[in-house]
Amino acid sequence: MKQIFRKRPEIKRRHKINQEITSPEVRLIGRGEPFVLSIREAQKLANDEEKDLILINENQTPAIVKIEVYNKFLYELEKAEKEKKRNSNKSQLKEIQLSVNISDHDLETKSKKGREFLKDGDKVKVVISLKGRQKASPQRGELVMLKFATSVEEFGVPESLPKLEGGKWLMMIKSKKK
Repeated sequence: MKQIFRKRPEIKRRHKINQEITSPEVRLIGRGEPFVLSIREAQKLANDEEKDLILINENQTPAIVKIEVYNKFLYELEKAEKEKKRNSNKSQLKEIQLSVNISDHDLETKSKKGREFLKDGDKVKVVISLKGRQKASPQRGELVMLKFATSVEEFGVPESLPKLEGGKWLMMIKSKKK
């Protein structure tokens, strides 16, 4: 019976390490002040510490390298990328419900909440539902919408004028913060 040996695929690394680095001089970072030395000296330092010499940026003159265990370096890099991704705030859509007969104090309270949302970079959807006899004079809802928009104007800008769709007034306000 004949055995078939498959060639293992070569793992493509994101960085050059150890003998793959061809620059004659390198700048070593991660040890206080960065300093310039020859590639042989840098490789000797890495071998003495039983770590890898990792090329960080070869476009600089001299090329930037770091001495660290390569797997640990990759782990730290992935961890930093995950943290960055987690902290990137994706804009959310927040909804604020108003009514045609809202008092000035209640409108101020709702607009304070709207300003908080806009400060955080979220979009705010303002909704007024018209019920019963309120549908006979829908312009009152538009006035409340415009009052709300002027009270949050330092943090957000309306994407469009208030629209009457069915029995609801709708308006979207986007954050000025970017």
